[in-house]
Amino acid sequence: MADNDPLTNTIAPKTSATLTIRIIKSFEYRTEKSLVLHDVNLETMTVGRLKEMAREAVLQQPGWKPYRNTKLDTLKLYTKAHGSKTSNLIINLDHDDWILSDDSKILADLGFENETEVSFFSRELYEQFKANPETRWD
Repeated sequence: MADNDPLTNTIAPKTSATLTIRIIKSFEYRTEKSLVLHDVNLETMTVGRLKEMAREAVLQQPGWKPYRNTKLDTLKLYTKAHGSKTSNLIINLDHDDWILSDDSKILADLGFENETEVSFFSRELYEQFKANPETRWD
């Protein structure tokens, strides 16, 4: 990529961004599936509405049956485009300040941009995993 090429997070306007939502079923087994949303208006989309959209997709879209009984109540920033990623493949356990706890907040006001990734999960399971962050393979 040439030095003067624009970064992908700056190409799309904030009114038509692509977001990836990592729907997490199990932290210990690292079970997650990515939901990609296109044409999201970051200037009007709230945290609460984004949660609703993700839950609706899990309930209605094909391929999500194993996730339909998963409690999804918490969004947390995973990474922004061209930002550093955590070594944990499923969620960043640090930065609890990245948990999006106010459903009325507008995504653009929270620093969202094109190609931002967030994790969507059960807060209760997250806290259990954080207290004992061991992964399993059995």
